[in-house]
Amino acid sequence: QVHLMESGGGSVQPGGSLNLSCVISGHTASFGCMAWFRQAPGKERQGVAAIREGVTATYANFAEGRFTISQDGAKNTLYLQMTGLEPEDTAMYYCVAHPIQFHCTHVLVTGRGEFDYRGQGTQVTVSS
Repeated sequence: QVHLMESGGGSVQPGGSLNLSCVISGHTASFGCMAWFRQAPGKERQGVAAIREGVTATYANFAEGRFTISQDGAKNTLYLQMTGLEPEDTAMYYCVAHPIQFHCTHVLVTGRGEFDYRGQGTQVTVSS
């Protein structure tokens, strides 16, 4: 059974940084793509960043230049380095995975689509 577990969330002041991790277990083959999404209370899901084949990254406009998505060599851990955090970044962040490499980017860009594999999320709170 595939399991995704996020960690690294927390509370920081504006301008602070956090590094999120997502460990994947129970899956022997590589996923075509993985991504980070976020959702704040009362708001719709929002794509943050996606990576396909462990190399090619795509970012939401608000994440470009501040956030960095990466994947380790064995492709069993996904990371999101976040800098310059703002109160608007407050949300539950969760990782997703999909076998088709372009699916994560498609969902990030269009806002449409679902994932069979996702974690429970890790809370990020940015406030002064």
